[in-house]
Amino acid sequence: MADPAELPEPDRIEGAPHPRETARLIGQEAAEATFLDVYNAGRLHHAWLITGPQGVGKATLAWRIARFLLATPPTGGAGLFGEAPAPTTLDIDPEHPVARRMRALSEPGLFLLRRGPNDKGDRLSADIRVNEVRRVKEFFGLTAGDSGRRVVIVDAADEMNVAAANALLKLLEEPPRGAVLLLISHQPSRLLPTIRSRCRELRLAPLAPDDLAGALEAAGTPVGPEAQALGALAGGSVGEALRLTHLGGLETYGEIVRIFEQAPRYNRPAAIALANSTTGAANAPRLDLVIRLIELFLARLAATGAGRPPATEAAPGEAALFARLAPNPQAARHWATLQQELSARAAHGRAVNLDPAALILDMVFRINETTSTQAA
Repeated sequence: MADPAELPEPDRIEGAPHPRETARLIGQEAAEATFLDVYNAGRLHHAWLITGPQGVGKATLAWRIARFLLATPPTGGAGLFGEAPAPTTLDIDPEHPVARRMRALSEPGLFLLRRGPNDKGDRLSADIRVNEVRRVKEFFGLTAGDSGRRVVIVDAADEMNVAAANALLKLLEEPPRGAVLLLISHQPSRLLPTIRSRCRELRLAPLAPDDLAGALEAAGTPVGPEAQALGALAGGSVGEALRLTHLGGLETYGEIVRIFEQAPRYNRPAAIALANSTTGAANAPRLDLVIRLIELFLARLAATGAGRPPATEAAPGEAALFARLAPNPQAARHWATLQQELSARAAHGRAVNLDPAALILDMVFRINETTSTQAA
């Protein structure tokens, strides 16, 4: 059995600071302003559902809100020098005792609900289980912190199994005094409707290219001229951009485009090299990346045929290739259908442990077959 402290944090993106260590949140000023307006109006809700695409700052916002709530005493009317001014920012001094304790995961007023160890203790569980939620109830039985509040961050609520979701629902129905629950959700439609109905939603949008570049630099990953292309593939998600950067996503997407440059005479040696790069247990992240980028390639193709070509070219020659392979709405429908089919085949292939190289080559062959009927 492994020491739980040695297991990776399920809510940390490789190569990036953890959201609790991230002082600034870039590009989500509207969501912060909405929360502050509610707070300053004295209408603080006990449960917040923080939604939006994965990697756009939802967890960072949750930690900022938690830090703010635990470090900011509730207003109790005018003091000796009159009523304190309403806060205009969620910023808290990094050296504030609450901020230091939160970075160390030792703040008594905070509970972080996330996936824990599996039954053997040798790896993380695939979901958040009911025993983890029961610990939240125990947490609420403790004395509140200096601010009189207790905060729970659920990262991510989508990962709760049915029993855990039902246990959390009971806490949402009868929240203890001074409790605030912050539920992070990448796909809120997967949550119980009764959970969604008891939360106030804060929706975060994908980041604009300039904000994305700024967020990457703040995370210690500055980008240069490729920032626009990286942003196009990442869909405005800092998390996805970081994954692409650390796994060579831009270069890999360029390889995919070059394979089909002369389609239907596809570049067979390049296709084989791409497929072979995904074999072996150590290359599992690489396999995930290649499948994701092939799906994205097809989605961008379909959008071009539908009259919505990507605003930014993500690889040299991409725009010309797409214009040739997706000249009209009929072609767009074919590419969209193929994307759905290949996504399903890839998921099945992963489930039955199909040889990764064979899986990737099958996807390449199917795409190449379609190019012979769709090219202008």
